[in-house]
Amino acid sequence: MNFPTLEVIHTKVKTNPISFPYVPGYLSFREAPVLLDLIAEIKETIDVYIFDGHGQAHPRGLGIAAHIGVWIDRPCVGCAKKKLVGDYDQPDNRRGAYGALIYKGQMIGSVLRTKPGVKPVFVSIGHRTNLPESIDLILSCCTKYRIPEPLRQAHQLVTAYRKELEETLSNGKY
Repeated sequence: MNFPTLEVIHTKVKTNPISFPYVPGYLSFREAPVLLDLIAEIKETIDVYIFDGHGQAHPRGLGIAAHIGVWIDRPCVGCAKKKLVGDYDQPDNRRGAYGALIYKGQMIGSVLRTKPGVKPVFVSIGHRTNLPESIDLILSCCTKYRIPEPLRQAHQLVTAYRKELEETLSNGKY
């Protein structure tokens, strides 16, 4: 997506066999292989990657945004819908309100209200960025919805692709 217009520039979907089960806290072991393959195929220079998952707000400080960020050495931000670890106070019920996510006495991320009346999202540093920049980026990418537009668009693209693939398989065309 282009920033700040959030215009979709390019989409790409890729599938790989899954060799690791879904285990909370180990998302990158399941999803990193296909994501790294996909990233390697992208010809454009990406300024920053936003992941639907955590960065440093992780029990081991290395969620998917941090893990892949280290691999690709590009700025990465984690934006998750649910808390994985830590404690926080609810941010005020207004767009842009945020508070600290604390784990083992350390600030590991932020709890950000992207829209009044909805649950906050959990923002954390992935790689080569800082928390204030990450919060600003996520808030700037939230227009009408709770979830940042790049993640929302990616989810819609994958959902449509999965439905098409399931229909193809159920019709015996694959």
